[in-house]
Amino acid sequence: MRRLVAALAMTTTLTLVAGCTTSEGDDAAEGRETLPMESSEVVVDTDTVSRLFTSSDVVVVAGSTPADQRRAVEIAVATGAPLLSDVALLPAEVDRLGASRIIAVGETGPLPEGPEVIAATAGENAEPITVAEIAALAPQELEGVDGVEPATPEFAMPPVLVTPETSVQAAATARAAGAELTVLDHPDPRLTSESMALVTGQDVLALGEQFGSQERFDRAVELAANGELPGGGGLLFPGRRMIAFYGHPWGGDLGVMGEQPPAEAVARVEEHIKNYQALEEQPVVPAFEIIVTVASEFPGDDGKYSNVGDPAEFIGYIDAITEAGGYAFLDLQPGQASFLEQAKVYEDLLARPNVGLALDPEWNLQPGEQPLQRVGHAEAAEINEVADWLAQLVRDNDLPQKGLIVHQFQMQMLRDREQINTDHPELAFILHADGHGVAGEKFATWDAVRQGLDDNWFMAWKNFIDEDSPTFTPQQTYDIEPRPWFVSYQ
Repeated sequence: MRRLVAALAMTTTLTLVAGCTTSEGDDAAEGRETLPMESSEVVVDTDTVSRLFTSSDVVVVAGSTPADQRRAVEIAVATGAPLLSDVALLPAEVDRLGASRIIAVGETGPLPEGPEVIAATAGENAEPITVAEIAALAPQELEGVDGVEPATPEFAMPPVLVTPETSVQAAATARAAGAELTVLDHPDPRLTSESMALVTGQDVLALGEQFGSQERFDRAVELAANGELPGGGGLLFPGRRMIAFYGHPWGGDLGVMGEQPPAEAVARVEEHIKNYQALEEQPVVPAFEIIVTVASEFPGDDGKYSNVGDPAEFIGYIDAITEAGGYAFLDLQPGQASFLEQAKVYEDLLARPNVGLALDPEWNLQPGEQPLQRVGHAEAAEINEVADWLAQLVRDNDLPQKGLIVHQFQMQMLRDREQINTDHPELAFILHADGHGVAGEKFATWDAVRQGLDDNWFMAWKNFIDEDSPTFTPQQTYDIEPRPWFVSYQ
């Protein structure tokens, strides 16, 4: 009889049966042992069999064709047997599991001596099987193999998270073990309201190294209890896109947002969103990118060449976009101040769940420089100290994920960008390619800043109403590859 590894049977206050929490004495638990877990866990694809099975009388192996693999998956799920994908490791696994029978589908290569080999043929469906299809397989509706009876699970399996990147072998083995699979398009348990609820109050397994380290996954699970963002789920991206107005309450000289009072600005951006939502299945939510510190040609009393706005003067715009189900970013133009010292001025505003931060290296000056002398730049260390502080703010205040925008339209603006630490599940890192001009110039900027960009960044685009020739339409904007997650208007 197959059994889950003993490591899954550690003491905990949770009791899991058929993917649901139960209490002692629950009628649903009668006749079945429960599966206590110490914590949620990331399991690498190649470790799935050893993690979920300590013994199995039957194992399944498949040939190389999609038809072979599809049928092998079906047999594994129908019989409750693990699917083994590496024939070279098969002898050792057969010995460890104590298997006496091998179900071989198609041409598998040499099999170990000893176990009985049961040959099975592939079906007619030659399409590669997907992880989503595996998740939907119902064992009782599948045709197994004559003489092989389905195994009875000794333990109930916890819920299992998978993505399209999870291997077929791992997904099939978990499904064969009796697990209910939840397929996420992005490897984070905060992706949807449903996945957030799944990991809150019970433990889960996540299959695949795409979920990141155990530490990162644990932090993501903890953050899932901190509430949802506008549009649902606990991740800023993916799950929604944003259309934003950029500016300052002083007026239109600093962007379109300040051309009108808060309520009117919201209504105007919502009109834009109607055109974008028609092109997009995900929710498109309104946003403001509010310039809260403005680079200045004058040094000011502190000699920093930056005017630091009173946090109170931005509350009207933040409240208005919040009431509209939107999001606000506070944009910093630090002059000779540091990003971190200016960010701390707005700590109370950033402690709100729908307020993020934007850093603009164009206006980050070095000693002796003044604004407009040349385009500024920021070192990775400057970005990292802000990211560390902002991530801690999220943790300290039990907030959902917070957005951190970094602007770039020249490579020299972020000269050591690869050193920026994006391993903060508390933050969504957004690279804002905000070059202006004719279409060719904008695309050249877009392509240049994307080179060498790590996968933790989400791309943002800016449409300049006056400086672009012409300003892109919503259709043209969403035809950009990859489609930007955040689009701002200036």
